[in-house]
Amino acid sequence: MVEIKHLTKYYGNKAAVKDISFTINDNEILGFLGPNGAGKSTTLNIMCGVIPSTSGTVTINGYNIETDPVKAKSCIGFLPEIPPVYVDMKVREYLMFVAGLRGVPASKRSSHVDRVMRRLNIEDVSRRLIGNLSKGYRQRVGFAQALIGDPKVIVLDEPTVGLDPSQLIEVRNLIIDLKRDHSVILSSHILQEISAVCDRVVIISHGEIQAVDTIANLESSAGSNTVLKLKVQGSSRDVARTARNVDGVVNVSNIIFVKTGIYTYDIEIANPDVRNSLLSSLLINKLDVLEVSEERKSLEQIFVKLVNQPAGKRKSLKDLLEEMSDESDENENKEEV
Repeated sequence: MVEIKHLTKYYGNKAAVKDISFTINDNEILGFLGPNGAGKSTTLNIMCGVIPSTSGTVTINGYNIETDPVKAKSCIGFLPEIPPVYVDMKVREYLMFVAGLRGVPASKRSSHVDRVMRRLNIEDVSRRLIGNLSKGYRQRVGFAQALIGDPKVIVLDEPTVGLDPSQLIEVRNLIIDLKRDHSVILSSHILQEISAVCDRVVIISHGEIQAVDTIANLESSAGSNTVLKLKVQGSSRDVARTARNVDGVVNVSNIIFVKTGIYTYDIEIANPDVRNSLLSSLLINKLDVLEVSEERKSLEQIFVKLVNQPAGKRKSLKDLLEEMSDESDENENKEEV
């Protein structure tokens, strides 16, 4: 559906995007993930024909965005980071205007706009001036204009900015629902957003693509074990030895002194079922567990590793995952207190 090849964009001597390539498949939600300033918005603006590229191609449903822009743009619904709404127009009036621009037949325009407003739950503000709406409602109006004309590809640049928690859930569900009839590219620097709705992710940093894969594959590659964070009273040597003797404990690391006789530990386990066996073994050996919490290795660890690499010294995803594994082994071999 969408194919981006060797896309590059310079602003003067600064490269905002550097020779990136990826595809968006039919009926797929692709997460475009990166920190602020990574090149996400620049890529999306080129993809939607808002700004030209320096080199490279973007093909939408077979149409080149530069050589056949009208047909290519007819396949795209775009919600930029700042919603493109006219604040001196009323909501329904604005959406009718957008429907006209997008070529919705006059005989179907009214019913089409009503359907989109119902989908975004903005019927109750249809007669209000956009300039008088809250930020959340303006965002939803901007979302509505992206759906006008039922484009094949929906491009969303930070679509949940300014939404309250209930609106956030509504938009997430809407994005998932869009997958039935559309291809969706969702740009965000919020990992939870990407993890909640996306089939695949593209991670970009400093204008360069660092990884393209499913979230499940990335997490699996990093080692998706659970890490228990324990505070235990007793000898640190006894705790570490007891834990390592439990079947399913992968690693004991980051042993930190709290106060006399009390330490905290990061204990990595192969699956959640090991937790009960570990706690039982500690108690049997008269090692009192004072606190327990857990975290799971996730996309966040990979993301932080990828985007924090210094320019000119960037490593491949494979090398980084090996480095993460090596760091885990080093932690295990640290001298115990």
